[in-house]
Amino acid sequence: MQNITFLDKLTQQLFADFDSDFSETIIVLPNKRAKVFLLERMKKYADTTFFAPQIISIDELIKEMASVNVLDPVALLFEFYEVYKSITPKENQQAFEVFSNWAKMLIQDFNEIDRYLLNPIHVFSYLKDIEDIKHWSLDLENRTSMIQNYLNFWETLPLYYNQLYAHLLSKKAGYQGLVYREAVNNLEYFSKNRSHLKYYFSGFNALNQAEEKIIQYLLKNNQARVFWDQDIQFLNDPYHDAGYFARKIKENWGYYKTHPYEWIVDEFRHQKDIHVISTPKAVGQAKIAGKIIEDLQKQNSDLTKVAVILSDEKLLMPVLYALPKSIKGFNITMGYESASNPIQIFLNKVFKMHINALKRNQKNYVYYHKEVVEVLSHPLLFHLLNGDNVVKKINRNNLTFFSNDTLRELQDKTIPFYELVIGKWDIPVKEIVERIQEIILHIKKYLQQIEDRLSLTFLFSMYKAVNQIKNYVDTYEAVATPEQLYIMYKQIADLAEVSFEGEPLQGLQIMGVLESRVLDFDTVIITSLNEGKFPSGKSNNSFIPYDVKQELGLPTYKEKDAIYSYHFYHMIKRAGNVYLIYNSETEGMNSAEKSRFITQLEIEKQPNHNLINSDYYSFIPDKAYVPVTIPKSSELLSELKKIATEKGFSPSALSNYLRNPIQFYFQRILRIRELDEVEENVALNTLGTIIHNSLEELFRPYLNQYLTLENMQQIEQKVEAEINSQFELIYSNAKDKLGKNLLAYEVAKRNIIHYLNFEKEAIINGDAIKILALEKELSYEITDERLPYPVKISGIVDRIEIRNNTLRIIDYKTGRVEKNQVRIKTFDGLTTDLKYEKVIQLLGYALMYQNEEQLYPLEVGIYSFKNRKGGFLLFNLEQDKHIQTVISPDIIDAFKNELIGLILEILDPKIAFEENMG
Repeated sequence: MQNITFLDKLTQQLFADFDSDFSETIIVLPNKRAKVFLLERMKKYADTTFFAPQIISIDELIKEMASVNVLDPVALLFEFYEVYKSITPKENQQAFEVFSNWAKMLIQDFNEIDRYLLNPIHVFSYLKDIEDIKHWSLDLENRTSMIQNYLNFWETLPLYYNQLYAHLLSKKAGYQGLVYREAVNNLEYFSKNRSHLKYYFSGFNALNQAEEKIIQYLLKNNQARVFWDQDIQFLNDPYHDAGYFARKIKENWGYYKTHPYEWIVDEFRHQKDIHVISTPKAVGQAKIAGKIIEDLQKQNSDLTKVAVILSDEKLLMPVLYALPKSIKGFNITMGYESASNPIQIFLNKVFKMHINALKRNQKNYVYYHKEVVEVLSHPLLFHLLNGDNVVKKINRNNLTFFSNDTLRELQDKTIPFYELVIGKWDIPVKEIVERIQEIILHIKKYLQQIEDRLSLTFLFSMYKAVNQIKNYVDTYEAVATPEQLYIMYKQIADLAEVSFEGEPLQGLQIMGVLESRVLDFDTVIITSLNEGKFPSGKSNNSFIPYDVKQELGLPTYKEKDAIYSYHFYHMIKRAGNVYLIYNSETEGMNSAEKSRFITQLEIEKQPNHNLINSDYYSFIPDKAYVPVTIPKSSELLSELKKIATEKGFSPSALSNYLRNPIQFYFQRILRIRELDEVEENVALNTLGTIIHNSLEELFRPYLNQYLTLENMQQIEQKVEAEINSQFELIYSNAKDKLGKNLLAYEVAKRNIIHYLNFEKEAIINGDAIKILALEKELSYEITDERLPYPVKISGIVDRIEIRNNTLRIIDYKTGRVEKNQVRIKTFDGLTTDLKYEKVIQLLGYALMYQNEEQLYPLEVGIYSFKNRKGGFLLFNLEQDKHIQTVISPDIIDAFKNELIGLILEILDPKIAFEENMG
């Protein structure tokens, strides 16, 4: 049997009471949303044409009674600031950005005090006495200034309240609580002037004291009726929160001593299939909601009696993308949170970029690279800004902090939108707002060109917000700096919800929790049913402590939980199919605990309720991770041959293969490199490059000549200038070196000076040193019958020298290398173990040098800047307690034989590249 909805019942009552003459009837609903649905019901029930009754929300009624307009929160804050300045000595006045931090919370408390018709003087004196007790001291004269200022603040609260109330009332404007208090003050006058009208209050639950007083007064004068839509199970259960407010009203209102409570229904116990579904992640909930809707559509193409209710509005976009393409129409009845609006995100980044640039250096306007890249890389406007071009230059030049002039020069062509975005904000605030308006207009033209209607909807929301900001800037003097403008922008942008257009009476309904009030659906899908989301949990954003609120009759988190409970049970009360979806995985601050309302349903165990629990998880493989394996295709083998015969394998590439064949595949064959990004601090590899290049340039003038002490002194004098030059060339052209970068600079300088001292000491001790080459490219072609084709190995050696009639190949290492890392006892397994990578590298250089003329014995070694005491760490072969450092033909042949084995493995078609998990 089909349940009759609350609006059906209300429509029947209206026609029964007034036939078709609604000229003196006003229907008051909790929100505007239900008005469209009620009018649709009335059309279906009517036999003849009629004039519809006036249908208003409770807020509209209160506003009419008070004859006072409700100000938006930002305007209210500015009005309060004007009052604050008028009663606070100039030397004690706080800047607007500081004032706004506590003023928002204080206005919220004023609002509650007025909505619940409390005596403000009594409340504030109560709070002042509490604070006095907290900071009680026998020595009242020696209170610290901080404590005294704190207590003075509590003493000033009544003055703030009275002055703000009077100031707003003189402008016929106010916060919601003020409007409610004024409505109560005008109640008698309003009632007399509207004595011919009948007010039908429908679908209410939680009421504040002002609302209760107004409704009770109209009931007493026979000017109103109230229809509650409360289920008997919740009303009769003294512990059920869904009936918390209904029980209080039924017991405390004098009207119900002699009149019936309209209406008590018995709907919740009827037959229901309740599906409780857990799934990890928010996107999992969206996917499941989409699948449920797809299944429902297959059963019945009409989805007008199906509602998706989002407890967390962040889920709106994932749900929209998860909907089946076959859906012809749906209606969104909820605001999309401003924090996820891509245009708002872009403007927020622009604000931060400019404000922080001003804070760093108001004169030179210094940007930070990450803030600039975030603006230029915004996905929606990337092409409009030509951001890729500028970001690449920032990364390539390693610009960490840079001026506005530098940023302007990075763009090859002058793009108007680019100029608007990066232009300095060292201008009046009004001009900044005008510039933001121009930015929005440019974005609008671009979005119209690419026909992005969804983004245009987001843009329109921010367009209205920026126009609102302009009005405030023109009206209030409090906004005089970009920082104050940003605070105001955040206030307005956070409230600038995106409204979507749709057909409210056709297709699937997607809405928030509050929008579902008064409405009933056959099938309800509710998402994000987790503790902390639904209900939202405890919070006390107020100056009034919990126990004081409880004593004064102000709402606490208990009343808040009762409101959530009512909404939850109302949503499922008349539905036959209910889907309750919650996130089973903890994400950040969000708990994976399912909502208490799901647990409550499980405990209640209604006889006609069929609870079905389901867990949905992504596919979980048997193994946590399977190593990547790349078989060697004909194309891959062809590429390997090209590398082996033309460019050649370097010793570092061979070590890379030993370390991880997949890494070798990505870097050497696919040529995938790490993303070029700005190094805020000098990376180790960059520091190594700076040291290598500095030594190369310092020794280059002395090639092919024996070094003298005089040469070394000349080199020492050039060290600082050369390191500066390499820093600018390799790392950043920023002249100032600060923090870790200064330390890195000093480390580079220290390492080079220590090396020069090491060489100088060797010369003093009689070493004859002649540098033959620096950063020399070497190569060697290995031909062997085991190889499918000749294979080339190649590399660059840091230094080749003659030292005391011995030819040495030296490799600089900025990392630590120990002597045992360049020593071997046997060649067996040399090219199968990564621990021998330094030996492979050194012997690889020795093998490549075979193409050169050798008139001297050859040694190969490493100089480790982190092991200076070790000096030159020469390769040595230890056999039978005999240590050999000179590279003999036997050593070369033995190494070549091992190397061919490694190359054969790399080229073998049957051996795939497999990830090393070690």
